[in-house]
Formats: sequence, structure tokens, C-alpha cells
Amino acid sequence: MKQASIPVEGMTCAACVARVERALKNTPGVTGAVVNLVTGKASVEYDPEKVSVEQLVKTIRELGYQVPTGEIHLTVRGMSCAACVARVERAVSGLPGVLNVTVSLPAEAARVTFYPGTVTPVRIKEAIAGLGYEVAEKATGREALDREKQARRQEIRRQARNMWIAWPLSLLVMLGMFRDVWILPRFVPEFIGNTLFLWALTTPVVFIAGWQFFVHSFNGLKKGATDMNLLYATGIGAAYIIATINTLWPGAGFGGKGATFFESAALLTAFIVLGRYLEALTRGRVSEAIRKLLNLQPKTARVIREGREMEIAALEVVPGDVVVVRPGESIPVDGRVIEGHSAVDESMITGESIPVEKKPGDEVIGATINKTGTFKFEATRVGRDTALARIIRLVEDAQATKAPVQRLADLVAGHFIAGVHVLALVVFLFWFFYGYHAFFRPDSHFILSPYSLAEVGVFGFALLLSVTTLVISCPCALGLATPSAMMAGTGKGAENGILFKGADAVEATAALQAVLFDKTGTITRGEPSLTDVIPAPGFTREELLSLAAAAEKNSEHPLGEAIVRGAEKAGVAVKEAEEFEAVPGHGIKARYQGRTILLGNRRLMEREGVAFETLLPSVKSLEQDGKTAMLLAVDGQATGVIAVADTIKEHVPQAIARLKKMGLQVIMITGDNRRTAEAIARQAGIEKVLADVLPQDKAEEVRKLQARGLRVAMVGDGINDAPALAAADVGMAIGTGTDIAKETGEVILIKADLRDVVSAIEIARATMRKVRQNLGWAFIYNSLGIPIAAGLLYPSTGLIVSPELAAFFMAMSSVSVTLNTLLLKRFIPSMKKEQQEPRGEAGQPLPSPALR
Repeated sequence: MKQASIPVEGMTCAACVARVERALKNTPGVTGAVVNLVTGKASVEYDPEKVSVEQLVKTIRELGYQVPTGEIHLTVRGMSCAACVARVERAVSGLPGVLNVTVSLPAEAARVTFYPGTVTPVRIKEAIAGLGYEVAEKATGREALDREKQARRQEIRRQARNMWIAWPLSLLVMLGMFRDVWILPRFVPEFIGNTLFLWALTTPVVFIAGWQFFVHSFNGLKKGATDMNLLYATGIGAAYIIATINTLWPGAGFGGKGATFFESAALLTAFIVLGRYLEALTRGRVSEAIRKLLNLQPKTARVIREGREMEIAALEVVPGDVVVVRPGESIPVDGRVIEGHSAVDESMITGESIPVEKKPGDEVIGATINKTGTFKFEATRVGRDTALARIIRLVEDAQATKAPVQRLADLVAGHFIAGVHVLALVVFLFWFFYGYHAFFRPDSHFILSPYSLAEVGVFGFALLLSVTTLVISCPCALGLATPSAMMAGTGKGAENGILFKGADAVEATAALQAVLFDKTGTITRGEPSLTDVIPAPGFTREELLSLAAAAEKNSEHPLGEAIVRGAEKAGVAVKEAEEFEAVPGHGIKARYQGRTILLGNRRLMEREGVAFETLLPSVKSLEQDGKTAMLLAVDGQATGVIAVADTIKEHVPQAIARLKKMGLQVIMITGDNRRTAEAIARQAGIEKVLADVLPQDKAEEVRKLQARGLRVAMVGDGINDAPALAAADVGMAIGTGTDIAKETGEVILIKADLRDVVSAIEIARATMRKVRQNLGWAFIYNSLGIPIAAGLLYPSTGLIVSPELAAFFMAMSSVSVTLNTLLLKRFIPSMKKEQQEPRGEAGQPLPSPALR
């Protein structure tokens, strides 16, 4: 029998308690249940053979009550392959009350979701530590950076020390074993080839540099689990033990003096340690994105308290503090400008290279850099609530998740080790009882080995092939292939202001076939702007704009505000009218400098008796383009047409054109009427438009596209578009630098720049290319390496891979996967490349210096 204390939310009275108790007691396998209303917990005694914690939770939830879940993020050190990942996941998921566990090998992290009360974080950590791994709750911020650096440095130092022991001694052993070859007898003393001397050199290599493999294997076997350390320990141990026996007791029947495999044991250890050292170096670079983000966090802040300016630690800033930032300084926390003007470099958060102008009322983001003026701002978000802290958490969470494509690799790796040992035994038995005698070739030899077949005999030959099979089949590359690429890809996204919420989001984004854009606030700016000023004969554009702006100066209507903003932007002085009257449904009537001004629709002109027929062609043309056209009359005479519209954002046509070039279907969806929608779509370069779609119906349109077999992305502002974002295969939410947490999509675009949609898809595709390359290499390596190591080519070629060469190939397979992943660091999205190209006078890219 087991006891579980399950938290229950939603109970309000004794009747609720009775309901829950009755339902639990009636569940088969439950021997007792006591529910406490005050503590909100159900204590259940149950038989785990008959009922699980998940079934108990389901029973409670079916009654309409909630059972909250907890989550713990752990750092797990000592894992070295996909089999280690499978061991940890299997051990933790077997605990009662654990809902889900995801382990990342490159990130050395585990994320566990569980029901509090049924299992504790301490119990979870004990389960992992019991497998022989170091485990601790994951630190955050600067502490995490320091711990990660320290752990990485220690691992590099440890493996470097092992290399200094293994390589010099192994090379001496190799020299002794090859002493009789070529011209070496002239230079190498005879005692170096003595088997006792070789035994003395090999022993510290195996039991100091290689001791780590034996310890990890033993810890795993105690728990009934295996990993690649067992492959290493078996291979090294077998070669060393047989060599020792044949040295001390050559007549024991294990190959005699010709089968002293000291160089195999020594070089096996040396190559594996080399692989571990290179992995420690390269793995740290894969997670560089997190460290770069953490390094952005300022350490100090200058605040005004009690009327005086003081410098404090950035972590001590509280909401409401007034913070002073001078030119060249980093902004310590998020806030709102209250005094001063400046330009702020936000590239480290948003990826936007051009500094953003800031004035009172504008928001600033922590970790960005003030470029020009001094300003004061009020702190609004501090500590873990800042935009940078939330970005770091999102990237960390994404790197701790697992892509669907990884499941196959995990499945293979989880059952791989035991299978390889069985295969190695089969290889030994085949060559010992049949193969050696059937295919014996006196002239054959091992690649990178001093032995000939005649020297080692049947036992030595079969043993070396068996050891080679063990060593070459290590699943390291398989375990690193997907998670290392996902870490690099999500990091590259963060560098460019694109946040993938998980590895599954990266994989789904790479497979997209159609992109559905919301119109308002996504393709367009979401607010009206002045687009056209068409004066009648006898009037100038500036005069028309000045009169219209004066008439609208006191208006609160969005169209009027757009005209005033447009006039100010054009450098026209805007003065106030003496009189102002709004005419509902028609427009406005104003008095300015003794003149009567009318600004509105055709009904207003007809009511006031103004002839405007000559301007009608211009009005109709503007309306066909989806713009709101307003007629302007002065003292009863029509003087021109002014148009206002919700204009498309900068670079939208460029982004749409690139998406089409990438082979994606591009569709715009909006609640606007078809004429306005098609006008905006023409400007953006979109052919297919879904118009007159209510917000609640957008999700249904997404499902219709999916029913046609398309994998669809929905791009919206994350508020009205939430149902459609959730229904899409990938929801891309347009965020802002300071408002990230509430977004509902799987991908968050920090800037409101649609070129980032292109960049997100390109980064995802580049990441998945690396995943496929890595997995392809890992599978091909094992598919080809194992049969060759087992002697498949020996009957036809007479050549066999030695254990030493197998160890080298094994080490290089893992390193090559990681190095291939690191190439993602050099990837630059196409739209980013265009932004970086210098422009000539006509806006064309300048030729490179080599072409000038």
C-alpha cells in the first residue's frame, strides 16, 4: 500500500468534501481516503498494482474540481549519451505522481511536471542521484551562469588531466607494440617492448583516465540500467584483462603472448577521453545564446531615493523607483520614460539594428543601451519580470523541450546498449567457432594495430572483433543530434528577436506550407494615417493640408488626428481654428482666419450646397484603393480631397514576396469589407484574401485550410487572434519588447516586423536541416560502422578495423555532430543579410570592396 496527498482546488463546503471522499473510496484499489477542506488536500491510501495516481486525479477532476500541477527544473551532470537520457527519463517517469519528464543532453537539464503531494522534488532528485548522476535544482540568472561556467571548466580540466595521463603513456605503449616494425628497432630500446613494461604503462591509463567509465557503469548496473559507459568499460576491461592474463599466464588458452592487447586498452581509453574533452569544449558553445543573454543584465542602477541620486545593485530596484540613465549606460530594468529624450539601442533584445527614439511616455527595456541623451524613467518591471528575464526563461524552456523527431533516436538509444552487448557476444562466438577457420587469411591484419592473425590466434582475433563492435557502436552522436541542433536554433532565433517556445515549434515551423496573416495591427499599422492630399486647381498641397489640420486640431476623431499628425510630419505649422463644430455622420465645420472650412463626405457638401463634381473621379479612385476620402471646401468652394487609411507597415511587401519565393501560400484574413481588404492585399502583394471574417470565425478558416492538408501558420497580435493562433499548426504572435509573457503563439516575434516571419521559417528550416544531417550521420555511422567492425568486409578484403581506430571513429562521430551544429552560429536569415548590405544613393546595394 502507498499513501498520496493530492491537492484539490474548488471545494467550498462539507458537501464537496463528502463527494470527493465518496468517489475516491469507490475507486477500485483505494483502501482509504480522507479529504480536508481547510488544507485542500485528499489523503489517499491505495494499491499501486490496481490504481495509479493519474487515475485518482482523473476521478477528482471528473467531479469538477481541479488538481494543480507543479514543475521543477533540474541540472543533471554526468550524462554522456542518449541512453543516459533514457535512463533518467525512465527512472523519474516511474515515480507515482510524475506527469511528464523531459531531459536534454546538451543542456544537461531535466524538466519534471508532477502532482505536488504525491511526489516531492527531493524524491525526484534522489531517483536521479541514485543512477550516479549529479543533480541540483536549476539556478537562474547570474548564479546559473556562474555555476554553468564553473561546471564546464571543471569538466574540461578533468578530461584534460585524463588526456595528459592517457596520451603520453598510450603513445609509449604503441611504440613498444610496434617496436619490431620498419626502422624502429634502431631507435626504440628493447625494454619498451617488454610486456611487463607495457602492462605497467597501461595500468594507470585504464585505472586513472578510464576509471570514470567503470564507476558510471557500476552505478548504472546497481539500478538495472545501462549506458554507453558500459560499452567503454566492457571494451577496455576485456582488452586489458586478456592482455594481463596472456602476459602473466601465457598458457591459459586466451591467445598466448601474441595476444597482449595493451595498446588496444590504452588507445581505446585515450581516444574516448579525447572525445569527452572535445565534447566538453564544443557542447558549451552550443548553449552560448543563454550565456550571451545573461551577460546583458546590468549589475548596477542609478536611482533617486529620498531626493538624492544613489547607485544600487540592479536586483534591488523596485517598481516605482525613478532611474537615471546617462549616455552609454545600460538600462537596468524595464520602465516608462518620465523625463528627457534619447535614442536607445535595442538590438540585443529585438534584433533591430537602428536605435529607437525615446520620449516621455515611451517604454524602455532592461539591458538595452542608451546612446545619446540623459533621461529618467519609472521602473515598472524588475527582477524575474523584466523582458530580458522572460526571454531567458522562454529560451531555456525551449532548449529543455524535445522535438517529435527525437523520439525515434530516444527509442533506439534506450534499447541500444543491451542489444550491442548481445551483438558483440554473437560476433565473438561466430568468429571463434566458425569465421576464423572459414575465412583465415595469413596476410591479413588489423588497421592501426601491430598484430597479424597468426600472432593473436582464434581467441584473440574473435575478442578484438567483439571489442571493436562494442566501441564503434556508441550512440553518443544519436543522442546529441537533435537536442544540440535545437539549442543552437532556438539561440539563433533569440539573437534575431524570434522566440520559439519549444523544439516542437521549431519542427512545426520548418514544415509550414501556408501563412495566414491578420490584417489590422499585423499587416497594417492598426491606426489611420494620412495618405493623399489632392488640391483643386488654384490651391497648393501645403495650403490644403494647413487648412484641414487647423480645422481638425480640436477633433478627437481618429481620422482628424491622422490629418494633424500628417501635417506635422510634413512640416506644416498647425494652428487652432476659432470655431469648431462636429456634424455627426457627415464631417466637421470650422472657422479659421475668417474663412469657413468644411471637411467631410459627399453628404456634407450636398447639405452645404458645395459643387464638388470635378473632384469625384479622385474620390472614387481613392475609395477603390480602400482609403477614406474626405472633401475639403473653403467659403463654399471645393478646394481638394484628403485621404486617410490604415497603411501597411514598412517592409511588408518585401516579406510577402520572400515567403512566396520560399514556396509558401500567403493569405490575408480580416473582418473588413472585401473592397478595403483587397486594396490592402494589393499593396502587400497578397493575392488570396478572406474578408468579412468575424474574430470568432478566424479559427474555423484555419481549420478549413488544414482540412485541405496544409500545415498552417497564423500570424496575429495575440489578442483578438488568440483562437486562430491556437488552432494553427504554428501560432506566430506579434509581440513587443516589453510585452512578451501574455502572447499565445508557439513563436513570438518581439518586433512588429513581418520580415521576422521569414526569418523564423528560415531559422527553423536551417535547424531541421542540421537535425536531419546529424541524425543521418549518426544512423549511417552506426549502420555502416557496426557491420564493418564485426568483420563483414574481412572475407573479401582481409582488413579489419582495430579497437583503437574504432574508438577514434566513435569519438569523432560525436564531435562531428556538435561541430556541424555549431555551423548554425554562422547562419544569417536572408532578410537580415539585406538589412546589413550597405546602400548606394539609389537604394541599391553597394558593390563589395573587391568589386569596386
